[in-house]
Order: sequence, then structure tokens, then C-alpha cells
Amino acid sequence: MKRIVLLPIFLTISIFILIVTSCRNPMGVQPITETPTRGNIKMSIDESFQLLFDTQVYTFESQYVDAKINVSYKPEADVLADFMNDSVRTIVLTRELTNQEKDYLLAQKFVARTTKVAHDALALIVNKANPDTIILDFQFADIFRGKITTWNQLNPKSPQKPISVVFDNNKSGNVRYFREKFDLKGNFPSNCSAVNTNEEVINYVKNNPSALGIISVNWISDTQDSVSEKFLESVKVVEVGTDPKNYCKPYQGYIAEGSYPFCRDVYMISRETFSGLGTGFASFVAGDQGQRIILKSGLVPATMPIRLIQIKKD
Repeated sequence: MKRIVLLPIFLTISIFILIVTSCRNPMGVQPITETPTRGNIKMSIDESFQLLFDTQVYTFESQYVDAKINVSYKPEADVLADFMNDSVRTIVLTRELTNQEKDYLLAQKFVARTTKVAHDALALIVNKANPDTIILDFQFADIFRGKITTWNQLNPKSPQKPISVVFDNNKSGNVRYFREKFDLKGNFPSNCSAVNTNEEVINYVKNNPSALGIISVNWISDTQDSVSEKFLESVKVVEVGTDPKNYCKPYQGYIAEGSYPFCRDVYMISRETFSGLGTGFASFVAGDQGQRIILKSGLVPATMPIRLIQIKKD
């Protein structure tokens, strides 16, 4: 008798649950909360590219109203730490992951996908009152090695004042770049110091006649951006040469053809295991519209061909 009574009750409850579930999801499939153009994610981006990626994120979100990208701009070391401890799934760096970093992710069943999106350069800037606006790459290396310490060693006509080199941050990719390029070991000389951001470097150079600042060219390359234009008006950009007959500034054309000696690439790296919003945003930046934004910013697009025009002087 008990089985005869309980069976109709069980069937009634089961049918009720099925009806409610079907009404919420007619196909019986779990709803998708994130796609390449919809969702809410966090990203960590090298602080060197704040101006560029503010524009990229704004444009992307304007087109895809259901997408929200929460960006933190940080020094390279902190960006990488966020990525490796799974605080964020997508990052922007000026280097690819090392084999050791890739192996660490593989051990956690993650495969990093890397997309080159731009070619960047490191600019050297000096105070407006500084008469020295040219330097050879090996002279710059000798500053880090402590062989050149005063401005008159670069130019006999300059005053015998100490060169005060300033970086954006001790944990930045700018510091790492020159350590690797010049094979520098140990600590930098005492006349080298760091602040916190590229913007602080510009302000420091603006107020210190003996300063030599190192920044990403993105902060001064977009002449149509009011922030970039303001910074460019407050300092002078140094011409760098590989020999006494060939000097150039980090202009777009010289970066593209490799004439400027302090160039580097910009990468978007993702650890997403599905085609999520991070993947969609990386595709946007590497696509036609994102590459045009990079071109306008004064950097060189990685996936869009550009035309170089040589003007001959009579």
C-alpha cells in the first residue's frame, strides 16, 4: 500500500521540477554567462601602455555594451604575478613568457596563448633647459656601468653636472629591458633611481635640469591626445644613434624599420580555457580596428602593414 501511495506523489514532484526548469531554460542547457563579447573580467596591463589601452577598452566596451573590462595598470613584475597566481586571465607585457613560466602553467593544466599586438620603443627624455639632445647607444650603456657620470663627458660644452637617471619603477619592464640589452649585472650606479610611473618620470625630468628619464614612447607618441601632447611639451626627446652619423628619435617610422635602437614588442597573453571575454578583447586589439588605434597612438601595429615614405632633402 505504501508504494502505491508514494509513487503518484513522487511523480507529481518530479513533473513540477521539470516544468519549472524547462520554463527557465527551454533547451535544458546551462546559460552562457561569458562570451568573447560579453561578460565581466579583470585584466592587468603594463603601466607603460595606459594611454593606449584606455582607448582600446573604451572602444571595445562602446561596441559591446554587455562587456566590462576592469583594468589595473601595474609594473611588469606585478602584472606577471597576477597572471601566474590566477588573479587575472589576460595580461599585457613587453615580453613573452619564459619556458619555466609556461611549464608552471602547464602543471596547472593551463596553456598560455600569446598574441603580438604592437611594436613599442623606450624614449629617453631630458629637461627643456638641457642642451644635450643626442647620445650613442654605447654611451648610454656606459652610464649604467658607471663609466659616464656627468653631462660634460657626453658633450664637452655641457656643464660638469651629474647625470640623474630616472626609471618608472624598480619592477618595470623598462628596467628589465636595459638589463638584458646591455647584459648588466648587479645594482645600477647610485645616480640611477626609480619613481612609480611613467608619468612621474616625465614630471621629474620637467623639474630637474640634470635628469635623464626613461619612458615608454606611448606616453608621448600620440600627438592628437591631449595628455600625450602636454607631456611632450614639457620635456625634450633625445636622439639615439648607433654611430656618430646616424641618430634618430623614437618616431613611428624609425621604430617600424628598426633604425631606433631601443625597440621592443607588446604582447597580450591569455590563460583562458575557453573563448571568453579576454580572448575576444585580444582578437579585437589584434584586429583591424584595434590595430588602427595602435597606429594612431604613434606605436607600430604588429599585424597591420604600414607604408614608409622616405623624403629626400635637396
